[in-house]
Amino acid sequence: MTKANPLARVALMTAVGAAFAATSFLFGAARAEADELAVGMLWQKRPPPDIYDADPPPDDEGIAGGQLAIKDTNTTGRLIGMSFKEEEKVLEQDDDPIPPLNELLDAGIKFIITSLPSDKLLKVSDAVKGKDVVLLNAGNADDRLRQEDCRANVFHVAPSRAMLTDALAQFLVFKRWRKWMVVYGPHDGDKLYADALRNSAKKFAAKVTAEKLWEFGPDGRRTAQQEVPLFTQGLDYDVVVIADEAGEFGQYVEFHTWDPRPTAGTAGLSPVSWDPAAEQNGAVQLNNRFKKLANRKMNSLDFNAWLAVRAVTETSARLKSTDYATLRKAILSPELDLAGFKGVGFSFRDWDQQLRQPILLASAAALVSMSPQPGFLHQRSILDTLGVDKPESKCKLQ
Repeated sequence: MTKANPLARVALMTAVGAAFAATSFLFGAARAEADELAVGMLWQKRPPPDIYDADPPPDDEGIAGGQLAIKDTNTTGRLIGMSFKEEEKVLEQDDDPIPPLNELLDAGIKFIITSLPSDKLLKVSDAVKGKDVVLLNAGNADDRLRQEDCRANVFHVAPSRAMLTDALAQFLVFKRWRKWMVVYGPHDGDKLYADALRNSAKKFAAKVTAEKLWEFGPDGRRTAQQEVPLFTQGLDYDVVVIADEAGEFGQYVEFHTWDPRPTAGTAGLSPVSWDPAAEQNGAVQLNNRFKKLANRKMNSLDFNAWLAVRAVTETSARLKSTDYATLRKAILSPELDLAGFKGVGFSFRDWDQQLRQPILLASAAALVSMSPQPGFLHQRSILDTLGVDKPESKCKLQ
């Protein structure tokens, strides 16, 4: 029997070890790839105020919410051997969304959080039609995106205007402030908000007793004290409801009405998806984590982005899966029960893919209430008292 050469034995062991190491490396790389999920953000910045820049939108508005969601989910991910990351594409107002969209698609990203205007969102939706891609709308409240222009590949995390105005209407009716004076601005968004207010008034048996178009220019600071008393004189109303999405005049109507009346809508008592004054149901912890990350307070766009990213990553962590079809089905399941620090679990409606959630009603310094209000009932979920219900929906997903 020939005695083995010690050098040959070392060489053989080295070769075997190298092969094992290479196999382990490849297996580990494959495992890491399978256990990592990337979420995209195709995010258009909110435009600054037209006239003055006393309170401009934060540069990281929305983006910071998505970053916090990734950080939150990775806390769980580390315990189960999964990781999550975010790829951000930030657009200016005039940017074409298709080139950055293609960059996200080339990176293999299948779940993309957006804050695009309606026409751009529909353009992006058409561009990914037929592909394994879901767009989660976190920044657009247009009802037409949930109605005649709904798309099968768009999930709506941001509340619609109908949800916001229904939430406000419930509270005003609960307070028995049924007579509304609606004051609306000249912009398209203002007119759409005013339309939503009219629909909500009809839905909840309130009455718009007066309507006025704001015609005193965009800078309400210089005209309110002189114009608003005359503007509101001689009319019968319990509350002034304002439609001023651009924030040009609404906040200056308060305390200037001819009769002592509260203000609500886009100014005064406002329906929002989030407010930093929220404290119950663990909201303080979310606000504190966000402030530590971004060095500012969380607003509705931040919350919407946080919630959209969490809808994907929390579902992935629960199922321990990154498979597109599995996650899409689970996100749309009525069993989703997404946590949002409002005391109830959230889920998507099957008829228009709008996320059900309570709406906060906040003033400048305090959280006043949360809708749905007591006494408003529904055969499926009281959350479906907010927004367009299934029998009235015009959405035909395609």
